[in-house]
Amino acid sequence: MTAATNIKTSNALDVSTHSLFVCKTCASVWQDGKRVGESGGQKLLRQLQDLAQDWDLQDEFPIQEVECMSACNRSCVVAFAAQDKITYLFGDLAADGSASAVLECAGQYYTKANGVLPWSERPEALKKGILAKIPPLSQ
Repeated sequence: MTAATNIKTSNALDVSTHSLFVCKTCASVWQDGKRVGESGGQKLLRQLQDLAQDWDLQDEFPIQEVECMSACNRSCVVAFAAQDKITYLFGDLAADGSASAVLECAGQYYTKANGVLPWSERPEALKKGILAKIPPLSQ
């Protein structure tokens, strides 16, 4: 069950759009090859969607669920991405209690022309667990 009100797809014509990617498979419990119950990633996604309903940037910074971001040993995982900005991949986020820090950091990312998020300015939950800092594509 996904709240479609704040999940958008990327539009190739709108290159200024920011995206917050959230792995919904993170922190899953598996039994006999099947996921049991709600994953930590689904919990985090739901919390982000709930908080984002009152977030000033909900239309400029859509939340996009991702089936897997291949960081299973570092779950829960989110990423910030935008055209002409550094892409960040964060892991080791608590399924409960990190959503407000993720949106706060996303807001910081949004205001930075190049997307650089200095360690000292990030919320505590995103000071650790950085998995990747990917440079923007050159044109």
